[in-house]
Amino acid sequence: MEKLQISLAAARVNAGMTQDDVAKKMKVSKNTIVKWEKGTSEPSVSQGRMLSDMYSMPLDYIFLPTKSN
Repeated sequence: MEKLQISLAAARVNAGMTQDDVAKKMKVSKNTIVKWEKGTSEPSVSQGRMLSDMYSMPLDYIFLPTKSN
């Protein structure tokens, strides 16, 4: 889940959004966004689609794992 948290935090910052901004747009708590970014929970597929749209990034970038060296 490390890639997911890095992707979400970096994408959010790149989009110029705060955790509060994302939470309000998605109608979830800020704590939910924090958990996603820390890797303690994951967004659902529908939430991932919303993130993909907000962050202008492919959905597979959010969910597909990468190999660590």
